[in-house]
Amino acid sequence: MDSYDDGDVREDPGGPAGHTDEPPAGQGGEPAAGQGDEPAAGQGDEPAAQGPGAPAGPRPGAGIAALSLPYQVAAAVALAVLGVFACVHLAMVFLHVAPSNTLTKQHGEAVDDWIYPEFEQNWKLFAPNPLQQNIGVQARAQVAGEGGRRTTGWIDLTAQDTAAIRGSLLPSHTEQNELRRAWDFYLNTHTDDHRPNGMRGELSESYMRRIVMLRLDGQRLGGTVEKIQLRSVTRPVPSPSWSGEKNGTEPSFRSYPWWRITDADRTEAGR
Repeated sequence: MDSYDDGDVREDPGGPAGHTDEPPAGQGGEPAAGQGDEPAAGQGDEPAAQGPGAPAGPRPGAGIAALSLPYQVAAAVALAVLGVFACVHLAMVFLHVAPSNTLTKQHGEAVDDWIYPEFEQNWKLFAPNPLQQNIGVQARAQVAGEGGRRTTGWIDLTAQDTAAIRGSLLPSHTEQNELRRAWDFYLNTHTDDHRPNGMRGELSESYMRRIVMLRLDGQRLGGTVEKIQLRSVTRPVPSPSWSGEKNGTEPSFRSYPWWRITDADRTEAGR
């Protein structure tokens, strides 16, 4: 029989099998199962399972790869067409601004048809010959009314464009460039004696007539416009105060032949 001295507790070798002084699992220094360094299931780096109401995560794949096969084919074809168009356009612009060569001599007409009038390039803004003049376009008309035929005064079309864009933060491209580009087109396709150089010259005349008719349509001329005449006004840009150059500032005028207005000109201008 075991004896006990002064309340000392002694180990009973005959106690239950496996009983030791070590604390039970989960209460001492050693962690219990599932509480150590290893993360429990669903608590590690992997996100926990989302419920039905949780926001959907990113879809596998991105861009075209996320589309179905028919849409992938359509997108690939569209990108290929855009790529070919961009390459052709860059090649045409390069040939247009490049010096005369074998390709431009053989296919110059095709290059011009692609470039004009929307994509024309020039170097007039840069040295060695930047523009030093302001060129305006004016028009007058021969009008048939109740009192007979009469000729109007000169109407400054360029001044109308200037007034339309002055003070505007986002001026219209048409207000800035329609008349100016049409006038350049006309001058570049005519000889010094006002004769058109082929079909492009005739096209430029029709274009100018219809632009002028659009402008005159807003004027109260008191009759039907039968003929119009254009003239250019060239004003030299004054030299800056710090420059030693001296040039005149008096405007010079150049008048062009009268054009008869056709029904087609009135119809196109009225659209």
